[in-house]
Amino acid sequence: MQKLLIKGRRELSGSISISGSKNATLPILAATILAKSVTLKNVPLVKDIFTMLELLEFIGVETKIQYNKKNIVLKNQKKDINTLAPYRLVKTMRAGVLVLGPLLTKYKKAKVSLPGGCAIGTRPVDLHLLALKKLGAQIKIKNGYVIAQAKKGLTGCKIRFPSISVGATENALLAAFSAKGITTLSNCAIEPEVLDLINFLKKLGSVIKVIGRKIIIAGTNKINEKVNHKVIFDRIEAGTYLVAGALMGKKLFIKNIVPKILKIEVETLKKMGAKIKIKKNIIYVSRNKSLKKINISTKPYPGFPTDLQAQLMVLMTQAKGVSKIQENIFENRFMHVPELKRMGAKIQIKNKTAYIYGPTKLIGAEVMATDLRASVSLVLAGLISDNRTILNRIYHLDRGYESLEAKLKRCKADIKRAKYEI
Repeated sequence: MQKLLIKGRRELSGSISISGSKNATLPILAATILAKSVTLKNVPLVKDIFTMLELLEFIGVETKIQYNKKNIVLKNQKKDINTLAPYRLVKTMRAGVLVLGPLLTKYKKAKVSLPGGCAIGTRPVDLHLLALKKLGAQIKIKNGYVIAQAKKGLTGCKIRFPSISVGATENALLAAFSAKGITTLSNCAIEPEVLDLINFLKKLGSVIKVIGRKIIIAGTNKINEKVNHKVIFDRIEAGTYLVAGALMGKKLFIKNIVPKILKIEVETLKKMGAKIKIKKNIIYVSRNKSLKKINISTKPYPGFPTDLQAQLMVLMTQAKGVSKIQENIFENRFMHVPELKRMGAKIQIKNKTAYIYGPTKLIGAEVMATDLRASVSLVLAGLISDNRTILNRIYHLDRGYESLEAKLKRCKADIKRAKYEI
């Protein structure tokens, strides 16, 4: 077990290069079950990626990591594939359920453990299963596993999701890849990560059209032999460091990004008073000692992302007045609030809304991470706090942030990793 030790009140200056997107890489890795030979570039080497690679190896996909290039080479040329995704490999990672679609459409059967991940809400797989059933799969749940088969293969159809779901959209896309005929998905998620999966599937041989929140897929069995794909940047990591710059930035450069994808994040920080300039693919951000309150609601893309509300909440503690966050995606996404209160934050929760009172001086304390984004919000709080902050259970952090301490250290933060003393 490890922990982070953070000494706050250090100005941040320098450049941070944003890694590839974890949330884009995971569904693309699941999609490699459909492929023969794939080279993925700009891959973040974080715990969730290693877990997905272990799952693919278990299924029968050969994987090789080129650490110096941040590339992964994958080959699926075995005839005997294991169509099982066991609990031990899916329990910590929500994205494990994404192997269901490609296994079903290619091998006509799958047995996949119900997924785990962060404890931020129920996040059921109902919408995933709804889509697969519409495509012709026979599905039952037994002993914590989804057992699915399609003896005659899947058939294209029209599917309208009752609510927008990134994971269900991705699984439906993967299942429709080799389904007979045309599949039309309506009320889809159109996050940049979903569009990156679509770009990968096009390279693989699929014909896909995106019209607003409608996606049309023509099923195919013609698969390109070799595919190269560069994963998009991680917009949540970029947003996290933009908030860090707004909190403690003297002059912070955020690189390896596409600014137009970060439109809502940049607009929100500007409204609060953060100093931001954009030049080509670099965003310059620095703090403003007089921050303004703001009200936001989390929404599917292009709305404000739920994965960034914990980080923004830390910035709100330094704004004058009462800021509000309405959480509309996950019901348990305020679990970081008790830990921020331990550091002196003044926050009230009523139903789905958090009320943040500021400006408030934060004091370093020993705190505990409860999920991936909550853990990084506590890092941000530690960066602006007096005294030392000790962050426990940082395995949550390691699931989704690549080289966080190293990136912050290069920008003059006082942060280090330590082992627990027994």
